[in-house]
Amino acid sequence: MTGRYFKWLFAGAVLLLLSTAVFSQTFEYKGLVSGWLTVNADAEIKPQLGLRCLPEFSLEKALSPKYNLDLEFSLNAYGTGIINAFDDVHTDGKIKPYRMWLRFSSAQFEARLGLQKINFGSASLLRPLMWFDRIDPRDPLQLTDGVYGLLMRYYFLDNTNIWVWGLYGNDDPKGWETMPSERKSPELGGRIQTPLGKGEIAFSYHHREIDVNGLFQGPEPDNTRIPENRCALDGKWDIGIGIWFETSLFHQQTEHLPYPWQRAINVGMDYTLSIGNGLNVIGEHFVLEASRDAFGSGEAAKFSALALHYPLDLLDNITGILYYDWKNKDFYNFLRWQRTYDRWSFHFMAFWNPEQFRVYNTQPGNNLFAGKGIQVMAVFNY
Repeated sequence: MTGRYFKWLFAGAVLLLLSTAVFSQTFEYKGLVSGWLTVNADAEIKPQLGLRCLPEFSLEKALSPKYNLDLEFSLNAYGTGIINAFDDVHTDGKIKPYRMWLRFSSAQFEARLGLQKINFGSASLLRPLMWFDRIDPRDPLQLTDGVYGLLMRYYFLDNTNIWVWGLYGNDDPKGWETMPSERKSPELGGRIQTPLGKGEIAFSYHHREIDVNGLFQGPEPDNTRIPENRCALDGKWDIGIGIWFETSLFHQQTEHLPYPWQRAINVGMDYTLSIGNGLNVIGEHFVLEASRDAFGSGEAAKFSALALHYPLDLLDNITGILYYDWKNKDFYNFLRWQRTYDRWSFHFMAFWNPEQFRVYNTQPGNNLFAGKGIQVMAVFNY
């Protein structure tokens, strides 16, 4: 089911929920508006002004004492202006669905259909399990595009939970993907997570077919739909300090790609030091490697990350994030001061990074944190 057909289904569900009044229903409307200015020290990167609006509409209806039906619809409307000169501003903008899902749920089960965010795992700075989202830890709004699909989850009484999902109609690469999925082929996967000692451990799997039509120089392969399988193992424990690991393995079943196997691993920890109001420290080390064989040598990238978060008082927080690229010997530096009121928040961000940004898989061609500069952002929640 593509996004276009789902919009009609979603509109029908809204009318159905509004027209029936057998059980109680709850309507909520909220959202946020943010504006920002980014100035880069590189003369070739012009200052950018931006404005974003994220209105969100939600409706919940009790079908019975045990079962609920609810939906959420939100838009991502934004506009930007590149300031070439005082009388020369290049503007751009877009309005698109941000979330658009319908959910049936009980105390231990939920099924959610539509445009939604699907993410899991314990890592926060460098995430091998960033399969379906592109959340940047430096982004104050934690924005990411969703995926169209059906997600079902069941929660057992011992805190074991099982996820099963099917995706369809997602044309753009997701997460760490560099090649898009075949448009008319479903993607299927699942996850099981269970307690283990003072923490939990989980196994995840996903299958899709890649569309490589037009990606090769010279003759195209006979089959431009390449199967891809990925699996992952991750866990997290609290042993006085928080520790975790994430590891994933990708395989593309073809001889036409130079490195059909990709491996990623992250190990990390966090701890809050009793310094002042409490200094939270997060450290992670990440390795991403591509090779001809499952566990053979190949092209590798290695990053270490350190994040510090300190609350100055009830209103003010300071966050610093440092990445180090072991292969290219580059540092990535980010510092944010944040002041928060009931509805308003203000963010002052400074960054000092290499011109060629390699550390995070954000939206292609739209990385405002490359080079050296500052960004000021104001956010209003209503």
